[in-house]
Amino acid sequence: MNHQTPSGPATGCPVAHGEGATRLYGSQAATDPHGIYARLREEHGSFAPVLLEGDVPAWLVLGYRENRRVLDNPLQFSRDSRIWRDFRDGRVDATSPLIQMLGWRPDCVSQDGEPHRRLRGAVTDNLYAVAGRGIRRHVTHFAHKQIDAFADAGRADLVADFAEYLPMLVLTRVFGLAEGEGRSLAESSNLVIKGGADALTHNDRIMGILGELAARRRAEPGSDFTSGLIEHHAGLDEDEIVQHLRLVLITAHTMTSNLLARALQLVLTETSWLSGLVSGQLNLSAVVEEVMWNSPPLAVLPGRFATADLELGGCPVKEGDLLVLGLAAGNHDPGIRPDPGVSVQGNASHLAFSSGPHECPGQNMGQAIIETAVDVLLHRLPGLRLAVPPEELTSTASTWESRLDSLPVEFTV
Repeated sequence: MNHQTPSGPATGCPVAHGEGATRLYGSQAATDPHGIYARLREEHGSFAPVLLEGDVPAWLVLGYRENRRVLDNPLQFSRDSRIWRDFRDGRVDATSPLIQMLGWRPDCVSQDGEPHRRLRGAVTDNLYAVAGRGIRRHVTHFAHKQIDAFADAGRADLVADFAEYLPMLVLTRVFGLAEGEGRSLAESSNLVIKGGADALTHNDRIMGILGELAARRRAEPGSDFTSGLIEHHAGLDEDEIVQHLRLVLITAHTMTSNLLARALQLVLTETSWLSGLVSGQLNLSAVVEEVMWNSPPLAVLPGRFATADLELGGCPVKEGDLLVLGLAAGNHDPGIRPDPGVSVQGNASHLAFSSGPHECPGQNMGQAIIETAVDVLLHRLPGLRLAVPPEELTSTASTWESRLDSLPVEFTV
């Protein structure tokens, strides 16, 4: 069966479990994920067979419209991995690194319908409450503290010295954790997302810290996110509380640190952006929006599971199949962006925050962290400039994200 997709040529429908599926992990995927997406689009159109860590088969959704269809239709494409055929049939072990991203948990991203609404309500209510208690004040405090450590040197790496840890330091204050936990929790969160042999160990470490935090806050409530979850009228049980602390901690930190680094990269490699910010002709939300389109913090979103035999992009999908959402690929779909050089300013229809019932509830908090952090940095470091040619900047990707390796800068002391 041949078909014509809006984002690729006429092709034969691929077979997810057949030979020739492309690995979304390993050395090539680490260095050139966008090259892989482009080749898959050329070969298959909007929908391609891939292999995840351990050579676990999945479909990668490449088309913008197809991504929206999957994200907006939980009755057809569920987030409940208990219907995932390969896991159900024992082909994916419970200790697989994929389970950290795809496995079922008693949290809102693992469920649909009324259970999802109940749990998500507790998360969103408390995120709004936290944001209203001076999140920008926390960011300003920790941004200055980070900058103080390198301000006299005249040079820094804005990934290792700033973006890599700042969001987690803010989250320690938001959660009611000790500030000293911030750096190691940031490293553990990044390794959970990255996958590999250590993912389970670092996840267990995070869960232990958050379990102790929940017990402390149950005994001594405060005005933090943790206490808010415990006291919420949705009545979350102990496991639900700790799992939602894990969910928000890992996703808020890893996505925001990645996005902050990319925003700084854009400002420092495109002089028109920096001059626009300094002159007041541009605001930081425009910078963040540009990055959302071109370098979303999650390049591939896990995961959805087909609830019945159906068609997507003109191809058959079987009940229990795993689909992963190509957010970066969808944002670059030629069907909606025939000329990627054309500005997307003012267009917020990107896929970076997902879509549908599971759209990221913490995006306003993330944006506040990034905008405040960049603002403090630009005011603190006069003459801020890139210390290497832009083409020397490199990134390393995992299945789910591509992170900037370093951002060396110089400034006037």
